[in-house]
Amino acid sequence: MVDVLPLVEARLTTALGTPDARAAVTFLGTDRIEVLRFTEGDVVRYATLGMSAHPMSDPTALVADPVKGPRAELVLSVRAGVADTDKVLRPLAVLAASPQVEGLIVTPGASLDVGDPLWPGAPFTSVLVGEGGGLVEDLELDDPVDPVRFLPLLPMTPNEAAWKRVQGAQALQERWLAHGTDLRDPVRRSVPLE
Repeated sequence: MVDVLPLVEARLTTALGTPDARAAVTFLGTDRIEVLRFTEGDVVRYATLGMSAHPMSDPTALVADPVKGPRAELVLSVRAGVADTDKVLRPLAVLAASPQVEGLIVTPGASLDVGDPLWPGAPFTSVLVGEGGGLVEDLELDDPVDPVRFLPLLPMTPNEAAWKRVQGAQALQERWLAHGTDLRDPVRRSVPLE
């Protein structure tokens, strides 16, 4: 079995540059999750490293397949210098550990909630998982191992998260687009939902 994490880190640095900070979190019974920070101009990006070490597997399966199954890492982009967003490291690590801890399969369109503000004073406690392949291209691995997808996280206010549960991810993304919502603004207000 190939260790995918060096390949994942190489893909991240190719796409985003050299990380200017990194932190590691280990939760009881899980592998270590790192969060890398990349700063480019007025945008700071946080990317997980460790979520893709094992494939995500169906929690109802009797035995988890050690090779096949979706693999992903999470990427959050926010405007720098507006809020203390570096405190997002632990919540991001919690989200990245959720496939190991809770048996979740994280896919585009899913909502992930940490229950607390993503950083001090943040109006967001949850994120919408976006489509991969944009900012960081998928990392193809040798068969039969599934590729690693780099999934963007879009912070949601509690009202947006509730609206998304009823209307769906696509409808929320269309509303954000229609209102010109800056999803990188770490202190933005909820989009009008009427």
